[in-house]
Parts: sequence; C-alpha cells; structure tokens
Amino acid sequence: MGTASLNISVTEKRMLDLGEASSYCGLPVRHFKTVCPVQPIDMGDKYSRYDKRDLDQWIDAEKAGGTGNPPILNGLHP
Repeated sequence: MGTASLNISVTEKRMLDLGEASSYCGLPVRHFKTVCPVQPIDMGDKYSRYDKRDLDQWIDAEKAGGTGNPPILNGLHP
C-alpha cells in the first residue's frame, strides 16, 4: 500500500471577534464584557476585533496581581 503526504498550512488569527476573544480568555461572553478592560479595535463598518496581544497583556497583569489593566491597550499607552 502506498503512502500519502499532506501539507497543511494554518495561519493563526491575531484579531478575534467578541465570541472568540471571550473563548480565548476562557470566559463566557457576558462575563468577559463585564471584566475585560481591553477595548476592541474598530476595523470598518460592522467589524471590531480584539487583539490577542492586548488580551495576553491583560491576562499577564491579572496573573501578576496587578490592576487588571494591561500596560498597552490597542497599541496606546493609558
């Protein structure tokens, strides 16, 4: 029997919609909207997305016992 080779290329998304962002953080959407200080980036008429890097900074701040505010939100210093 022959062998087959399958090459798959997967590009990981950096920008997440609300449902993906809340899932990425392991929170229900309702709770995520209440506790997450990260603001989505407006990307056009109906599109706003959360940057995974901003979410990671918020999670890291939470782990460190910080204020819960990431040092940078959407690329802007507070």
